[in-house]
Amino acid sequence: MSRLKFRLAGLVGAGLVRFLFTFTRLERIGVENYQQFRNSGTPILFVFWHGGLLPLIHYHRQEGIVVLTSEHRDGEYVTQIIQHHGFHAVRGSFTRGGTKGLRGLVRAARSGQDIALTPDGPRGPTGVFKPGSLLVAQIGHLPVVPISVTASSGWHLRSWDKFLIPRLSSTVRLRYHPPRFVGKNATRDELELIAANIEEELNAATTVSSNQIPESSSQTLVHHRHQHVKRI
Repeated sequence: MSRLKFRLAGLVGAGLVRFLFTFTRLERIGVENYQQFRNSGTPILFVFWHGGLLPLIHYHRQEGIVVLTSEHRDGEYVTQIIQHHGFHAVRGSFTRGGTKGLRGLVRAARSGQDIALTPDGPRGPTGVFKPGSLLVAQIGHLPVVPISVTASSGWHLRSWDKFLIPRLSSTVRLRYHPPRFVGKNATRDELELIAANIEEELNAATTVSSNQIPESSSQTLVHHRHQHVKRI
């Protein structure tokens, strides 16, 4: 796809996101867990599962947050959409182009910008926190604020990340969990321990919320980019 086609696709995608969330309601829980750092001018590292990206694009729009996006084809599409919502993108990952991506995020943090990462991206497995995602917090001395994203009703794409699309008129819940702090001299074992702790907390929050939503007896409702969509 040419650059122009990506831009057009991003423009259309951004319009669809704005339309969808015009009709959803928002519930924020634990806002104080990140607002305290905003009030003091301290940059934050937000971490959340890749599948919860869509609501966050809308509800954290125009905040100048810097997002790590993959260098894959899908990453270009995401980059175009988030830029229309006031985000900045650093291309790379912690598996491919990792050093480049890490340098870009650290520079952004040192200039005072918040950072956002999906520690189970760019290709999964879903709900598994890669400890390398904490390196930017360690180098940049950033508090880590995990976010769990759920909806009262919606669909999950049958993709690796179970990408969440809330239904019109649903309630989107953003839960900001207590911040974690990564020591400057933290060892690999310590990073893995923090990662495992956040992973458990995010998965528990998502599972509890999902269990409160009745499952539809109809599994496959629509097709989106050749992927089945499951209603929740």
